Amino acid sequence: MVSLDIPFTAIKLVASITILLIGLILGRFLSNLVKKVLKEIELNNIIKKELKLDWPIEQFLSSLSKYLVYFVALIIALNQLGLASTMLYIILGVILLFIVAFIILAIKDFIPNVISGFVIQHRKLLEKGERVKIGDIEGKVEKISLTEVQIRSGEEVIVIPNSILSKEIIRKF
Repeated sequence: MVSLDIPFTAIKLVASITILLIGLILGRFLSNLVKKVLKEIELNNIIKKELKLDWPIEQFLSSLSKYLVYFVALIIALNQLGLASTMLYIILGVILLFIVAFIILAIKDFIPNVISGFVIQHRKLLEKGERVKIGDIEGKVEKISLTEVQIRSGEEVIVIPNSILSKEIIRKF
């Protein structure tokens, strides 16, 4: 009696490779489509103008759509081979690890600046419009936020993060 396991395994392997190839093609196509649509509506310019952020959102969203399609194709291909649940747990674990690392790296400077900002505002160390000298920088305080202080020195505006400002000697004139 001939075993049917080998042909079914070969068919499953071919099907999963085909799914991966279709996913790669579809991911690139969707990425290009998203990029063209977002470029057409000028999303980068809208974000830059309205939120004053210079962030390539068009590139980010097109890449996100591409990798999302790649991920779905990979899961479907692994499911075809019967490996989906094990690999899915591994992939999700790695993704969560990257997300946690990204968040930690993103806020490592933000939190000390905000804490220093609360201290600066609570103790009223600086007031808007004051003339100050901080280290080598001398000028007029233009803006005080939770994360930074802007000082106008002549024609230029110097931005000092609050965590650095809290370590400096502040001289008021």
